[in-house]
Amino acid sequence: MDERGIVNLMASEGQRLALRMVEALLFASNAPLSKSDIESRLPEGSNVDALLIELQHAYSGRGVNLVQVAGKWMFRTASDLAFLLQRDQGEQKKLSRAALETLAIIAYHQPVTRAEIEEIRGVSTSKGTVDVLMELGWIKMRGRRRTPGRPITYGTTETFLVHFGLDVIGDLPGLDELKGAGLLDGRIPAGFSVPEPRDGDELTEDEDPLDPGDLLASHLDDEG
Repeated sequence: MDERGIVNLMASEGQRLALRMVEALLFASNAPLSKSDIESRLPEGSNVDALLIELQHAYSGRGVNLVQVAGKWMFRTASDLAFLLQRDQGEQKKLSRAALETLAIIAYHQPVTRAEIEEIRGVSTSKGTVDVLMELGWIKMRGRRRTPGRPITYGTTETFLVHFGLDVIGDLPGLDELKGAGLLDGRIPAGFSVPEPRDGDELTEDEDPLDPGDLLASHLDDEG
């Protein structure tokens, strides 16, 4: 074997090793890993993007798939086999209709205050409903609206994206997808639209940072 062949063989072996390392890191992690998390543990010069794509393709028809959620990577049971694990899961507390509606409004309208949630729902939203979603880790306090009373604004979390298998909040279904899934009545009012969710944790122009007391509180204070 000539020198070029030896170099190519060494490169091939290095690629296989790097691929195995990525596979091991993802398999052992109990949380999604970012590209930088993976890159920091691989030999210098490793093409992480190419390795992830190759690994994703290799697992595409397997019992577990490599998926990207919240901008990070993780192994997840293939969607068509999820029923196999249902018997092993403990009984989960079902969310109330109020909690589901509140979660949907926050996901699509974030950043949003409790008063704005109530305006959209047309009914009052109890503090307990928001607390339940906070305890699940699906929503968080973002900041305070620059309006009288400086009410707290809410948004979704990375945990929300991971739980629902979303890479970014913009992956939430739009109007046509919701209608196709039968989640919206075919006789919806003219002009009805589903807002396009906004990505990012950066505060908007009408938001101030949370107060120090907000960050230390173990429960939500009344807004206003």
